Amino acid sequence: MPVKIRLQRHGKKGKPFYWIVAADARAKRDGRYLEKIGTYNPNVNPAEINLDVDGAVKWLQNGAQPTDTAKAILSYKGAMLKNHLVGGVRKGALTEEQAEEKFNAWLAEKEGKVSSKEEKLAKAEADAKAKALEAEKAVNEARIAANLPEVEEAGDATEEVEALEVAAEEGAAAADSEVAEEEKSAE
Repeated sequence: MPVKIRLQRHGKKGKPFYWIVAADARAKRDGRYLEKIGTYNPNVNPAEINLDVDGAVKWLQNGAQPTDTAKAILSYKGAMLKNHLVGGVRKGALTEEQAEEKFNAWLAEKEGKVSSKEEKLAKAEADAKAKALEAEKAVNEARIAANLPEVEEAGDATEEVEALEVAAEEGAAAADSEVAEEEKSAE
């Protein structure tokens, strides 16, 4: 019986949520499976992945073939590396302790990369909020200035307020596009 490690779709329309499962290759995509190995939620940034690495390695050692997407997820979480190290231990190229040490060093490095990405996204979001707040403050100051009792300046102030509102909207749109570009480049 050929076994595949693949994604099983759950969730509602437009909001997918996946289970990572080991299933018979002949079974339907969302059908019967042998074992649930983890979950994958692509709706958040960065994507949330919960994986039983040891369970995935067990299936890989028994000959299960991951699909392309599942292989990328397994690589991201280190299951493919651990499988490779277990193969090296079995062949006698390294000891169990050396393999664990290499795997833990890789995990620490990966955790640093993920945390730096999260910090970068949080900083970009805070910068966008700050820009929008500054633009809003400028518009409010212009409105206050426009409400002066002098009738002659009221027409000029109204035009200034409208110009500042347009500038504030453009600033907010530019900040949103910058955040989107930073997220694309980070991925």
